[in-house]
Amino acid sequence: MSILPFADVATKELPLSRILRLSLFQVSVGMAAVLLTGTLNRVMIAELGVPAALVALMVALPLVFAPLRALIGFRSDTYVSAIGWRRVPFIWFGTLLQFGGLAIMPFALILLTVENAGPLWFGMAASALAFLLVGAGMHTTQTAGLALATDLSSDENRPRVVALLYVMLLLGMLISALIIGLALNDFSPTQLIRVVQGAAALTLVLNMVALWRQEARAPQKTGANRPRQTFAEAWEAFSQGGRQTRLLVAIGLGAAAFSMQDVLLEPYGGEVLGLSVAGTTVLTALWAFGALAGFAVAAKGLGAGVDPHRLAAYGMVVGVFAFAFVILSDPLGSPFLFRAGAVLIGLGGGLFAVGTLTAAMELGESSGSGMALGAWGAVQATCAGAAIALGGGVRDVADALGQAGALGPGMTGPAVGYSVVYHIEIALLFAALAAIGPLARYKVSGPGRARGKFGLAEFPG
Repeated sequence: MSILPFADVATKELPLSRILRLSLFQVSVGMAAVLLTGTLNRVMIAELGVPAALVALMVALPLVFAPLRALIGFRSDTYVSAIGWRRVPFIWFGTLLQFGGLAIMPFALILLTVENAGPLWFGMAASALAFLLVGAGMHTTQTAGLALATDLSSDENRPRVVALLYVMLLLGMLISALIIGLALNDFSPTQLIRVVQGAAALTLVLNMVALWRQEARAPQKTGANRPRQTFAEAWEAFSQGGRQTRLLVAIGLGAAAFSMQDVLLEPYGGEVLGLSVAGTTVLTALWAFGALAGFAVAAKGLGAGVDPHRLAAYGMVVGVFAFAFVILSDPLGSPFLFRAGAVLIGLGGGLFAVGTLTAAMELGESSGSGMALGAWGAVQATCAGAAIALGGGVRDVADALGQAGALGPGMTGPAVGYSVVYHIEIALLFAALAAIGPLARYKVSGPGRARGKFGLAEFPG
């Protein structure tokens, strides 16, 4: 057991098997994310003939629930239960929402696309409901699941648990994308129903296994007579001092910066550098490699006592160089520089994500882990989703202005729109650095700073 890649994440109180089992909720969330943002949007546009604008609206609907993650986390902190569970009910009901949305989704899409299947508005309403249910389930499950992981892990062990949870999310996305892609290779409406409903059933199984005997009953924490703050009071206490607000501002700016180009990287490679479909497809693997490297560096740094705010700032600096590499790959005609930029985007994003999540977990020591992690998730998901949508629009507008000659004779090529987006991302990263910089100067005493030494197996090698 000691030679396994994740061996050092385990402790006597939280063994490796239990951590890996708990992390299965991240696999189910990753699978749902692939379905919503990768598989179904392509199927809806290419195979089912749904207008792209309507597809974009459907895919964006889950973001409606992202701002509610802080409230979900707070409710899991203060939940009243005679049984003594705080996190389990929220993970379970989030699982049911996710399962229900996936279960009805293929039928809703068929109602939306098949002629004479019923009124068009009914198909649109059913599809919107399916996407909303999945989004609500994902946000609820992930918020309460991360809070439970915080409850179970010690201060010294928490950075490695964070890294493991992120790796499982990434693995869930990668494995799900491969399996779903193969299953839908010969597309038919019947096969779509099988795949999506199979994902619904697997979601239920994975999350039930993840939950089994994880949270100990603690009636003293969930009793009805226990004093409780209102959400407004808890938020005021959470925001007191300005540190939390500054951290959330940095999280929002950084998440927007790393996400704005999510749907533009592969088109940039094809349209600007002339890469083949295979050549742009490998970018996902390069990004994933960089992200895994970022998680490894983050886990090692946090274990050595590096401040999480400083670690997140390092990720932002790496991101500045990453986007600069992508911009320069066009005038230099260098696919190698472009691919190096893709790796660095993953590396910087990994450092930033683990650093800010660890900082949020440490805030949760005094304000409640559910509230802190809910706030982190709400800001991160909302800003990332808005940036993705905005990035495509900015690229189109800048490209149209360039082609019309409104930006000058030197700004007329196919790279103009993309370049504007990448320059905006660099500006957002500098703004995020300005926001998080003062936080790295805080010297917080107590648990969470001396995180202990990592061995060879602190992360997958």
